[in-house]
Amino acid sequence: MIWLTLSTEHVRNTVITNERGQVVYKTDTTFSLLGAHTTTIQKIRSNDDQYHMHDQFDVLGEIEWHTFGSSKFRSGGTEVKTGKFIPKKCLRGRKRVFIGPDKRPYRWDLESKVVILSRDDGFRMEVARFHRATLGITERKRKAMLEVSPEVAHMMDTVIMTFIYVEKLRRDKEEISRRIKSRRAWTLCFH
Repeated sequence: MIWLTLSTEHVRNTVITNERGQVVYKTDTTFSLLGAHTTTIQKIRSNDDQYHMHDQFDVLGEIEWHTFGSSKFRSGGTEVKTGKFIPKKCLRGRKRVFIGPDKRPYRWDLESKVVILSRDDGFRMEVARFHRATLGITERKRKAMLEVSPEVAHMMDTVIMTFIYVEKLRRDKEEISRRIKSRRAWTLCFH
């Protein structure tokens, strides 16, 4: 397995490192007063000069977030609405499907605490899983990590871009659920 570590669980503003601690991707999100937020995903550029020790990055793509209407992916001069590239497979939106660069169907399942990528075929082979950070109270302390199968290493850029998208969606759903529970508890306390 390939283990990628995130500097924070906030995937729209994080640094992703490989097993050797080298930065391989990073994300940065700009916020606008008009409501549109754009996450830029950068990928480390190969360095042919062993004496040049400064990391250089290329823009892999962008995700333009929209609260109402479809968000957009931009990469390589192409722009596509998320509703077309990675549409919902069920009414609640907890499953998102897409066709990978290898022409195979894939599916992200947005579970309550994690996201899981699998091939969307009869076998449903799991090819990536997000592991949230742990505080070290009941288990060993660790940072958030994305576990990726070598089976999809050839499309790592697509895995990263779609992961950032679905994990942000999952976090949003988790936050809404937390607020509803908090509001219910507040109402019960004062009635």
